Amino acid sequence: MTVSQEQAELQAKLKDELAAFIANASAGEEDYDRMALAIFRYQFQYNVPFRKFCQQKGKTLRTVKKWQDIPPVPINAFKEATLSCVPAEDTQACFMTSGTTKKVRGKHYHPDTDIYDLSMQTFFAEMVMGDRDRFRMGVLFPDERHMPHSSLAHYLTVGAAAFGIGETHFYIEADTIDYSLLEQDLEQAIATDEPFLLLGATYSLAMVLEAFAERNKTYRLPEGSKVFDTGGFKSYAQKLTLDEFYDRLAATFAVPRSRCVNMYGMTELSTEYYDKTNETVPSVMYGPHWMRTRIIHPLTNEDVPYGEQGIIVHYDLANYNSVLALQTEDVGYQREGGFVLLGRAQGSDAKGCSISLSEFMDAVKRND
Repeated sequence: MTVSQEQAELQAKLKDELAAFIANASAGEEDYDRMALAIFRYQFQYNVPFRKFCQQKGKTLRTVKKWQDIPPVPINAFKEATLSCVPAEDTQACFMTSGTTKKVRGKHYHPDTDIYDLSMQTFFAEMVMGDRDRFRMGVLFPDERHMPHSSLAHYLTVGAAAFGIGETHFYIEADTIDYSLLEQDLEQAIATDEPFLLLGATYSLAMVLEAFAERNKTYRLPEGSKVFDTGGFKSYAQKLTLDEFYDRLAATFAVPRSRCVNMYGMTELSTEYYDKTNETVPSVMYGPHWMRTRIIHPLTNEDVPYGEQGIIVHYDLANYNSVLALQTEDVGYQREGGFVLLGRAQGSDAKGCSISLSEFMDAVKRND
């Protein structure tokens, strides 16, 4: 199956407008509304499960007037339905969740990765690279060749190609860390006094910290170096607190906590959030101008008062092919310019998330 000529032309036009919007750092609220509504119209027309969900909510092309009116789809809906404007067989990339819950993997389809890559590179340059164009890098994660359905593997591969100097080594293959290659790169950075950017999943960095501690190994990386972690700390939460984790990163690599960067992302999004410092945790996460975040009550779907805890909802314009509004199962609260992530929903909050998913599935099963 292929898309119609009409849809192909509309998709191409939408991508061009979206790319221009991402490049326009001065875009305001009216610009955001205009872009969000254009994407909503496209998704309402071509994403059938999303359209049914919207209709059940009474959210149609006539009633949705601003981005906040677009109903957020529960994150687990990606495990239950094909949320794609383009037929799955016509997409170039399918990123899949880990499937740790009920062994069912959510699937996020992308016609191509043009917008995903542009989104990644644009905000990564601002939040991670800072005043540098390139870094000597090393990655504690498999590369895209070994994990073709991992959004994180793709993200790190794109980052290494766009911002790395020379060959960037990926130190993990078949769940095994190549400590010899990692230590070789660390020692070379020190010998050449060239700032080094060490990137990896949080649990991978925690494993390295543990291994280095057992051998009483530390490295004094050159001034200007950074350490970047991608979240997923929960598997090590019983061994280390977040404060201890960042203290040990700083001590092991001689990189101050202010230069340790944390990324918050998920397979179901096409854009990532970053903090600006880990000197205090949990840190505030910030998104780019093509994202918005709401904190809602899971039963009423209404915004909670500023500073109060609720369920995090993301609006990501780069999700032009799937759904731009996504209700997570994460709890947090707003801070000026960003939000603080507290963890997974529990108790009544989790029940509210389950109700949202049930409502979505009821809508999808309904006949037109």
